[in-house]
Amino acid sequence: MRYELLASRILERAAIHFPNKEIVTRVGEGTHRYTYAEMFERTSRLGNALRELGVGPGDRVGTFAWNTYRHLEAYFAPATIGAVIHTINIRLAPDDMVYIINHAGDQVLLIDPDLAPVVEAIADRLTSVRHFVILGEPDEMSTTLPDAACYETLLSAASSEYRPADVDEYSIMGLCYTSATTGLPKGVAYSHRAVYLHTLTSATPDMIGVSERDRIMAIVPMFHANCWGFPYAGTMFGASQIFPGVRPDPRIICEMVERERVTISAGVPTIWIGVLDYLQRSGTEYDLSSLRQVISGGSAVPLSVLQAYRERLGVDILHAYGMTEAAPLISANRRRSWMDDLAEQERLELNASQGVVAPGVEMKLVDENGDDLSWDGEQRGELWFRGPWVADEYVDDERSAETFVDGWYHSGDIATIDAAGYIQIVDRVKDMVKSGGEWISSVDLESAIMAHPDVLEAAVIAIPDPQWQERPLACVVTRSDPSASLSKDIILDFIRPDFARWWLPDDVVFIDEIPKTSVGKFDKKVLRERFEHHR
Repeated sequence: MRYELLASRILERAAIHFPNKEIVTRVGEGTHRYTYAEMFERTSRLGNALRELGVGPGDRVGTFAWNTYRHLEAYFAPATIGAVIHTINIRLAPDDMVYIINHAGDQVLLIDPDLAPVVEAIADRLTSVRHFVILGEPDEMSTTLPDAACYETLLSAASSEYRPADVDEYSIMGLCYTSATTGLPKGVAYSHRAVYLHTLTSATPDMIGVSERDRIMAIVPMFHANCWGFPYAGTMFGASQIFPGVRPDPRIICEMVERERVTISAGVPTIWIGVLDYLQRSGTEYDLSSLRQVISGGSAVPLSVLQAYRERLGVDILHAYGMTEAAPLISANRRRSWMDDLAEQERLELNASQGVVAPGVEMKLVDENGDDLSWDGEQRGELWFRGPWVADEYVDDERSAETFVDGWYHSGDIATIDAAGYIQIVDRVKDMVKSGGEWISSVDLESAIMAHPDVLEAAVIAIPDPQWQERPLACVVTRSDPSASLSKDIILDFIRPDFARWWLPDDVVFIDEIPKTSVGKFDKKVLRERFEHHR
């Protein structure tokens, strides 16, 4: 039973058991298709090409790329030779990119052609990078990066012999940086063992549920939290993988689901809100009947969106919950067998929760003193976690002591847990509104506002108040000209029956769009700065 759990074994399994299964990528207006057998050979070549570039065990290989088949090859090749894949967020500010690449010590950067100008602008500040590789053909090599190499040229010259390194399962195979509330990004390292166990657990029926019969399309970026584990789970279980390529929008997503008969797709709520809005505005009919599961994570999905997907597409959105520090899966929302007789509204409300913790992960709900709270669905506290794929520190970062205490990861998420173990995220600690000493959940208010049929998006933030310390402000994006249909009074009257009077926002502002983080979540930090002096 002393058998090393390695990422290379995931790749080997796909090559042996699913050699003819398909991997599809949108490339411009066309499509690239190949099989796991071909992917295995090209990944072997990439591993050997990296060796030729001087990459060895423990060395970092950075990726700066979209969701494509080449990025999938990069997910596995460094691990097979004992190196570390570092997926870099392509949407960060230049200073953060420089910090992340230098802090990680990336020696090689694999860069999509259209993203090369972003790296060119910071190349002279990168202290560890020795090789820039453009993920394309020779005719896509228009770049000023010094001594840049062509990916396809490197692969064609490399040996196809598969030579996996002899590594320990606890050695690092992956690296991802998470944005800090304040200060510089923080690095999270994943061991081979962590990724292997995460892959096994995430694919189980009561979690994400991935099988050989599936055709999965992750909209969540491959640079974000291991793409929620989909590239690994798809490969291990032989599912066909569909990659949306460069800059997918709602139209492209719908077209690919229809054409490729996608069965599972995953992305943050803003993706699914955008798709729904596109379907409603365009009036275009797509055959999306192949979808058996839409997965959403990163923040809460409003009840109105859950209901719209069920009624319009006949598919439930599966709420999942996780974070970069947990590789990322913590929980998924599957209805238990004894809940089948719930009334429709009760089912909908249950679907809005973040579900039950994954097997292998331990969870605590604690008050501000660290004392355990009851799982009664009422008491609110911070969630703490530990488990085989939950990190116990940040990479070379003194801030670890603030977040990882006595073996527990302090998530910063405020939640309730009911008697059946279902997690209901109430808010982030930093996003709660503390008014007159009492807490107000921004998430609850946002979900209620977005239930209005003329509201596209809503974010609620805390603004300073001389009497109450903080008060809630609602920032609303409408589906049309805000002056034509909605007003502050209409919004407040719409949600008034659901909340105590002191919970209601003091004001409602209508804005063109809600700023998003690099992974598509609402960026409330930007809103708080913008409306800091709003009265």
